[in-house]
Amino acid sequence: MVVFDKPHALADVPMHYCPGCTHGIIHRLVAEAIDELGIEGRTIGIAPVGCSVFAYNYFNCDMIEAAHGRAPAIATGVKRADPENHVVFTYQGDGDLASIGMAETVHAAARNENITVIFVNNAIYGMTGGQMAPTSLVGQVTQTSPYGRDPQHCGYPIRVCEMLAQLEGPEYLERVTVNNVKNIRKAKAAIKKAFQNQLDGKGFSLVEVVSSCPTNWGMTPQAALKWIDEKMLPQYPLGVYKDRSAEQGETK
Repeated sequence: MVVFDKPHALADVPMHYCPGCTHGIIHRLVAEAIDELGIEGRTIGIAPVGCSVFAYNYFNCDMIEAAHGRAPAIATGVKRADPENHVVFTYQGDGDLASIGMAETVHAAARNENITVIFVNNAIYGMTGGQMAPTSLVGQVTQTSPYGRDPQHCGYPIRVCEMLAQLEGPEYLERVTVNNVKNIRKAKAAIKKAFQNQLDGKGFSLVEVVSSCPTNWGMTPQAALKWIDEKMLPQYPLGVYKDRSAEQGETK
């Protein structure tokens, strides 16, 4: 039997997430990155409104609760208050980051604020009962689109990485997923890189994690992981959308 040690940065408490939800996997990857970089004592996480509203219970680093959508603004203030000693990350869902918080996200990226953003995209509002989100797919059935998302009425899904990549400011933008072991390893590398960029003073790094929501999708956990491959990834292709250091030929 293989036994995996719990990262020190991850609190040893039960999580409130639904069975099959991938938030728990992403939490572990964030905690592993914090451990491996040795930054727990310097790290401050920003937990906004959404399914991750209780994230302050799950990380052993300092945490701040933000109003809905305002995590990048809070992170900006915290980082600027003591830029040499604070490592700041936000942990946000698509309803929080891509809807009410879109302005904060865009302007933090445009300013190239030296923060790390973990963006969990499960294409639905999870905490409040499964309403349509800015990232919900065309035709996707939700509580507020019972006949499927109609682009003529509700517009098209917002691709956050592609949109932010048009700005000059951001340092690093990558979209990953956690629906199998191979993709989890890639997601871990991207999250660690996003934190390392902050330590190196490079600026705004965002990792978008395409995730599942079995409860509000009305699926089993296994079917939800399959739905990521078949439905989500064609709309949200994985990959690096901007990496200024790579573009400039840095090898570090």
